[in-house]
Amino acid sequence: MLKILVADDHPSFRRGVKDILADGFEAVKVGECGTAQELLEQVRHKKWDLVVMDISMPGRSGLEALKALKAERPTVPVLVLSMHPEDQYAIRMFKAGADGYLTKASAPEELVHAVKKLLAGGHYVSASLGEKLVQSVKQGTEKPPHELLSDREFEVLCLIGSGKTVSEIAEVMHLSVTTISTYRARILAKMRMKTNAELTRYVIQHGLGL
Repeated sequence: MLKILVADDHPSFRRGVKDILADGFEAVKVGECGTAQELLEQVRHKKWDLVVMDISMPGRSGLEALKALKAERPTVPVLVLSMHPEDQYAIRMFKAGADGYLTKASAPEELVHAVKKLLAGGHYVSASLGEKLVQSVKQGTEKPPHELLSDREFEVLCLIGSGKTVSEIAEVMHLSVTTISTYRARILAKMRMKTNAELTRYVIQHGLGL
């Protein structure tokens, strides 16, 4: 029997994915979890054929959770299913270890197709993302400032953009206030900005945010 784990903090969405998978596969057992910690515990203690996960979950960020998951189970295929735009997050998630990326607006049959491709040992990107990547390579497009940030810096940028203070970000990321302040200084330098207000405006304009 095929075993798939769905990690998302919205029970109704997990139920929808579960129903789609049940319709798309004859024999499938779908597990559920709602936080990054639960995801890692499930992966650590049970054997799964594939994981479908969101980027935004309580606890660790999706990037950190994905890296930790791959450290525990490097051979388990991971499909990221997120509300965030492909062109903003997909490449970063692939670098962190994802095997496929879909937005939640994708059709049910595309989800089933993506899962089948990953189970067969392949990778999955949508046609629209593939086209964007080709255009980017052909045009030699200059990278936007946020793509110059490390994963940690990118997470801090998104949290600043969501209105969180340095202290709140330190609590969320389980780091010291001093460390977060250092990240913030690096972000401002790399983005060539001076205030949190400028960073927040950038995050909103580019559709970022965890």
